[in-house]
Amino acid sequence: MDFKIRQSRREDFDTLWRIDKECFPPGISYSRLELAVYMRRPRSFTLLAEAAATDNKKSSAKGSQVADSPVGVVGFIVAEANRRGTGHIITIDVLPTARRFGIGSTLLSTAEEHLRAAPCHAVELETAVDNLAALAFYKRHSYDLINTIPGYYSNGVDALVLRKVLIPGSNPS
Repeated sequence: MDFKIRQSRREDFDTLWRIDKECFPPGISYSRLELAVYMRRPRSFTLLAEAAATDNKKSSAKGSQVADSPVGVVGFIVAEANRRGTGHIITIDVLPTARRFGIGSTLLSTAEEHLRAAPCHAVELETAVDNLAALAFYKRHSYDLINTIPGYYSNGVDALVLRKVLIPGSNPS
């Protein structure tokens, strides 16, 4: 699947909210208001992956595909940089039909690049203790378990806090 990464625009919101509801069960997925608030925070950004029809004559590297025409948003990531130099991945969502094509990995690495430039020395995120696919994904991307938060999600599920150092040798807080 060919795709491109771009900054989200205001008109993408309904699509992103629908994707979040499809990717996560009630109690873990965000309400419209929650997602809107996270996306509008002063130091947050939202990147999305847009699947594209491609011209077979063009060659492209996986993850940096150049598209002829978009055929739809297949995933997105919301992240923020705090003033203390730590980034936070708020959510990363890829439609089930678009998984295993490197979209999540590309969204995550692009967000990490933005956070390094902020500059953030590390990035943290929360994921449900029972989301084994997410835990395997983050382990492949060098995230380490640092904490558990009991009852974090509104459905009562605990969260694991994961962290990755973005700038080696920096002084993480």
